[in-house]
Amino acid sequence: MRQKLLLTLVWALLLTTAAWAQTRAVSGRVIGPDGGGIPGVTVLEQGTTNGISTGAEGNYTLTVQPNATLVFSAIGYVGQTVPVGAQSVINVTLSNNETLLNEAVVVGYGSQTKADLTGSVTQLTAKDVENTPVVSFEQAIQGRTPGVTISQTSGKLGAGPQIRVRGSSSVTASNQPLYVIDGIPVTSQDVSSDTEPLNPLADLNPNDIESISILKDASASAIYGSRASNGVILVTTKKGRQGRTKVNVGYYLGTSSPTHTRKFLNADQYRELLTEAAANSPFGALDLQQELDDNGTGIDLNSTANENWVNRGLRRGKVSQYDFNVSGGDAKTRFYLSTTYNDQTGIIVGNRYRRGSARLNLDHSISDKLKVGLNLSLTRSVNDRTPNDNAFANPIQLNALPPLQPAYLEDGSLNRNTLYYNNLLDLQNGMNRAGNYRSFSTAYLTYQPVQGLTLRTETGADFLSLNEELYRAAGTQDGGNTGYGYNNQVQVVNYTTNNTATYNKVFNEDHGVEVLAGFSFQRSDTKETAAEGRGFPNAEFTKVASAAIKTAGTSSSRSEFTFISYFGRVNYAFRNKYLVSGSVRRDGSSRFGVDNQYGTFGAGSLGWVISEESFLRDNSLINFLKLRGSYGVTGNAEIGNYSSRSLYTALPYADQAGLQPSATIGNPNLTWETTAQTDLGLEFALFNNRITGEVDVYEKKTSDLLLNRQLPYTNGYSVVTENVGKLRNRGLEISLNGLVIDKAVKWNVGGNISFNRNEITSLTAPIQSAYLGSVREGQPIGVFWGREYAGVDPANGDALYYTEGGTTTNDYTQSPLKKVGNPNPKFTGGVTTTVSWNGFDFSALGQFVYGNDIYNASGIYQSVAGDYFDNQTIDQLRRWQNPGDITNVPQARLYGSNGTVVSSRWVTGGSFFRGKTVTLGYTFPDYMMNKGFVQSARIYLTAQNLFTITNYDGYDPEVNTAAFGQANYLIGHDFYTPPLPKTYMIGINIGF
Repeated sequence: MRQKLLLTLVWALLLTTAAWAQTRAVSGRVIGPDGGGIPGVTVLEQGTTNGISTGAEGNYTLTVQPNATLVFSAIGYVGQTVPVGAQSVINVTLSNNETLLNEAVVVGYGSQTKADLTGSVTQLTAKDVENTPVVSFEQAIQGRTPGVTISQTSGKLGAGPQIRVRGSSSVTASNQPLYVIDGIPVTSQDVSSDTEPLNPLADLNPNDIESISILKDASASAIYGSRASNGVILVTTKKGRQGRTKVNVGYYLGTSSPTHTRKFLNADQYRELLTEAAANSPFGALDLQQELDDNGTGIDLNSTANENWVNRGLRRGKVSQYDFNVSGGDAKTRFYLSTTYNDQTGIIVGNRYRRGSARLNLDHSISDKLKVGLNLSLTRSVNDRTPNDNAFANPIQLNALPPLQPAYLEDGSLNRNTLYYNNLLDLQNGMNRAGNYRSFSTAYLTYQPVQGLTLRTETGADFLSLNEELYRAAGTQDGGNTGYGYNNQVQVVNYTTNNTATYNKVFNEDHGVEVLAGFSFQRSDTKETAAEGRGFPNAEFTKVASAAIKTAGTSSSRSEFTFISYFGRVNYAFRNKYLVSGSVRRDGSSRFGVDNQYGTFGAGSLGWVISEESFLRDNSLINFLKLRGSYGVTGNAEIGNYSSRSLYTALPYADQAGLQPSATIGNPNLTWETTAQTDLGLEFALFNNRITGEVDVYEKKTSDLLLNRQLPYTNGYSVVTENVGKLRNRGLEISLNGLVIDKAVKWNVGGNISFNRNEITSLTAPIQSAYLGSVREGQPIGVFWGREYAGVDPANGDALYYTEGGTTTNDYTQSPLKKVGNPNPKFTGGVTTTVSWNGFDFSALGQFVYGNDIYNASGIYQSVAGDYFDNQTIDQLRRWQNPGDITNVPQARLYGSNGTVVSSRWVTGGSFFRGKTVTLGYTFPDYMMNKGFVQSARIYLTAQNLFTITNYDGYDPEVNTAAFGQANYLIGHDFYTPPLPKTYMIGINIGF
């Protein structure tokens, strides 16, 4: 027995010795495409658990069995499998796995592969927004996003854009989407005290953005519940990746000019038109110079001046940006650090925007199961603003001044004796500045107690501190005789905590399950303090503290809101071809009545990956085909923080203080708007993925509209917010991309087009603005409602209007109010093309809008053939002069009100096609770079808003003034609104 045992041990020892003698030590280095070593790469002997990770420089050493095969893998890189054979040194180069990165789509509280999505999501990457001469990232994605309409509204730097995801879902509540940056909802509503809104999202550096996901249907967005009716925009910032430390430096500079300027009368034309208008006055032939003198206009008909006031309000702008970032890390710690400085001088005199920002994103793996991270940013921006479009201090309103009056006198001083205010005085003797500090910050902790289960807790804060300072010295319009000063300080602290548990597992290789459960809490606190004063010693004293009189504008206020939420989601996939998803969220909000503070929102969706079926799996034509459908309910809570409550304000009387109710009466029954949305989508890839595309059809029905209803003042209240009314959006979205040539020359072409039809389906009473914008049952939101202009009577030059019966009349009171235009486009979209060859790259983006109307509300002053002394647009020279003349410009009549009533006369088609962005670049080849310290270099030329094709006769078809308020139905209105800039720039990016 002992002999058998001893013999067994001897044989085992011999076998072990033989095996040990045949093992082989293999070493080497793993590098990336840039030549730098990649730390943390897993080097595994295939079929075993024998493995090791590469060191800081990408080096490794591993002992393996005979005939072994090594597997090299790392997140973000294409893995490699290498047989060892007789080799003892194996060096490997891993390439970036761009396909894997592009397939990962960020969704609410997580990410999914594009193939597994059952919702409608559009994702853009860093290349779409970086190195563009824009203030805010939304401006860089215009024309790239089907179903999302983005309008810059104005050429003013830092102005708030208008964004609509699948149409307008509300009448008086906000229509702006919910913005979530690195998982945290941020302040996206304007907090400025000025009627001209600022864009809070301009505080995010576009070059720090890794991806932008736009959640459009209920399946994708319902996880955000009560605030998702207007869509959700998820922004993810860049993070460090394991590998060699990379340093990137970028710089660009450029110049800009107005995309278009309007033509106004020169001195001779003005003199001719006004003289004729005075002769045709209904009060008899008038002595024009006498009228000018009696009205104190300061206009001398014999003046030799021929001032171009348009050019006084606009100028050539400049833009420049410095950008620096460094990123890298190992398997334990990854980092991304960036700084940038952007400086833009606007095309409007006095308008300048500067932004400096810094960001640090850190991720650290404490262990294989425990990870922590921090995203920290700080931005300082300064905006030298231009006044509201409706203010005489707006430089575009210089158009109204007659060319007979010079801007400057012979002694070089500004002319103060002009028809209206020469607002160039404000630039010499005042300031209007908004300075801002902003921080978007997030800290997170994730823990994986068992395989497949991830616990995550994160806390984020959005801190905004805005300081608005306005000063006008004595002698200016607002300054009067003694000077005027105003200062407003706004502080918004908005913080959120999210806590989630996610379980992800595949059972029996066929059943993929992801379960998410979470809790969220958000609180926002806004404090505002304003001070106003008059009476300053001289122009050297500009602070309110120096004012002799502190006026009634001095105030202090505080406002806050909270949300508490519970949510969950389940995703299920069977054999990667049958997909099911469902989500539910329970929200509580402090904004609503005590009996209606909680609401439940949910969505469900199905997907069928048809290309995974056996009858299509080996098809050479169709590479991917997925059908998906969804239905869900979302909400809108974007109203005033206290709309459900009756508030009181102090009422001073002599030296006593009392109380008075505010103008808004509370509504304890107030609750969310709800939007039920149905979506059906088809995704496809054809001809070896050379052609890809998506088609979506949807219907959104919004009920319980949050409307501000006007009340008679007999009870002391003027407004109440109620849940009344319904509206509907129906639409079609199509996007298509194709790789036309895939050889030495690569050519990609893409495009998207979106159709949306909006209709108010129920409304207690029409809402009509003082202009043309209105809300009416059976009509789209913002429909133009007014009198219909019928042209000019050829017999006498009278302006004509259509009557109820279709005849014409020169008495506008006999003309009924009716639909005279629609500011909502029939369709919008964009086209893109990219070409690359031998280091050269060319890309172009075109944006188009078709079928919308624009109402030029300034027409009643600047296009009325000499009704008063304002300078007129050049088209007024086509006025009626003699019986039989056929024209649409009435006879010129000073004080005649001939065709000046608000009507369709100034409603024009606003369709346009714009060459949005064109870029030509050159990347230096690797063989030139690898010989020195520089690893990569690219130079480029870019033109933005290069050309615009349109029939609109105003400054710019992509406008919407804020002069009349920011109501959702006041769209498509132009009122001395400045055009967008056309920008040319040159830039360089260098990598080390």
